[in-house]
Amino acid sequence: MKSNLPRVSIFSALQEFLLFLCGIMLCLFSAAVFAGMPNISEDESPRVRALLDQAWAAESGRGLERNPYLAAILYRQAGDLGSAEGFYRAALLQFPAGRINLVTNDGLCLLVAASQLGHAAAGGLLERVEAVNGRRVSQCDENLPLPGVFSFDLVGYVNGLSMDKQKIAAIVRRLAVAYKVDPNLALAIATAESNFNPGAVSSKMAVGVMQLIPETAERFNVRNPFDPEQNIRGGLAYLRWLKQYFGGDVVRVVAAYNAGEGAVVKYNGVPPYKETISYVNRVMSYSGKRLCASGGGKFVAEVGGRGPCGLLHPKAGAVREIRSPEMPSATPDGLLLVR
Repeated sequence: MKSNLPRVSIFSALQEFLLFLCGIMLCLFSAAVFAGMPNISEDESPRVRALLDQAWAAESGRGLERNPYLAAILYRQAGDLGSAEGFYRAALLQFPAGRINLVTNDGLCLLVAASQLGHAAAGGLLERVEAVNGRRVSQCDENLPLPGVFSFDLVGYVNGLSMDKQKIAAIVRRLAVAYKVDPNLALAIATAESNFNPGAVSSKMAVGVMQLIPETAERFNVRNPFDPEQNIRGGLAYLRWLKQYFGGDVVRVVAAYNAGEGAVVKYNGVPPYKETISYVNRVMSYSGKRLCASGGGKFVAEVGGRGPCGLLHPKAGAVREIRSPEMPSATPDGLLLVR
């Protein structure tokens, strides 16, 4: 009896097996290099957890247009705040098309930073990269230049959050008007501080949506800082006070919310703290404002302002321009350096 089954040659079977094997190897390689969602540990500070979530939104396109460049910026900022996962995720975005033989020296340096902070996956990947490339990482600069101006669709991001967080964001918007605080600025600060988490607690005992330390909570009559509305009212009252104290200078208001008004007065502007500089850059970008030079070493916040506008840089110097050759459209205005 003649079989109707198609004949399969040994060559075809071998070819299919090789393709199958290559597929498995590709999957294993991809899983090793691209780890999906970041591992956001409860041990991380509220600001770091917020940054990692915002970076993942940019990387994955959750609520935002996919933007690996922006994701790398935010992951790197999380790393600068002590997050091994932040450095690791920023490093993964330095692999062109996932090819470990093409990784940049900056990518290697980020892997080294993550590995030194105890990130096991970063350490393992670093060994593989060095083995494939036949070289070890060259000198790393601890103060790599901050990236240029970036935009952040805060409305889209908030719309991609859980309904519980969207409800808290709505409270921020509503109360900001009552406290005569720019709703976009208030929303940006809540996003940067806690990512709308009413239960967030930092190592400095800052609590809630607006991350109020005990002294600030007491100062503005917040009896229960874990209550979202009370916490938001306290944070907005502080922002309103800072706005009056600094004569409406939004840059100093934001810097003071992070570092305290005393530090801003001491340095007559944004203090030269790396964390504060990154915080001011981030909040301004989230709120849709730009930092523009106004003369005399001072900076003002503008929406669509002209002249030399960009981000503050932690190193002293004059205004200079730094662009990204990979994504020039992401850095149209360069950087401002703090005097």
